[in-house]
Amino acid sequence: MRNLKAKMFNKKASDPRNKPDQILEALELWQGQNVADIGAGGGYFCLRFAEAVGRKGEVYAVDTNPRFLKFIKNSAKEQGLNNVKTILVVGEDLALPERSLDLVFMRNVCHHLTNRVEYFKKLSLFLKLEGRVAIIEYKRAKPFTFRGMFGHYVPREAIIKETKEAGYRVKQEFDFLPEQSFTIFSKIKISGES
Repeated sequence: MRNLKAKMFNKKASDPRNKPDQILEALELWQGQNVADIGAGGGYFCLRFAEAVGRKGEVYAVDTNPRFLKFIKNSAKEQGLNNVKTILVVGEDLALPERSLDLVFMRNVCHHLTNRVEYFKKLSLFLKLEGRVAIIEYKRAKPFTFRGMFGHYVPREAIIKETKEAGYRVKQEFDFLPEQSFTIFSKIKISGES
């Protein structure tokens, strides 16, 4: 009963209709990379990332819910994955190592953020020069649905505009998800940056 919500999140993430295998393929992860899964929930994706990046890579499960993080830590241990670190978000502090991430992954998180432009600017501090930010977010919802009534979505255009203001450009876009947009961003290089 304890981790019912975490298990529910994992069941939804792993549902073939939500195309988890295609998402993994699109992210093109390889051994030795470092990934942060922000809003990790039940940990379905961060455990898949941990397998993809192998022992030399690291995966940071980032969430505001300590129960979810404990669930992820236990799941990683059960699966013999020693490259998953959990990070509890308190306030605005992400506590990630600077300039260390190859990928930041955010699935259904943007609608929870209040000042997304500032948030995306802060994220760039943790990315390597060639680092990417993958954002999967619910599309505009019908007015009398849960997502529509509670604003649990951010239009793709708004995410693109806000990330651009924060210093990113669209690197890739995918349209295979039925209810969500899926965009990968990279930092706009400043001349002289190496």
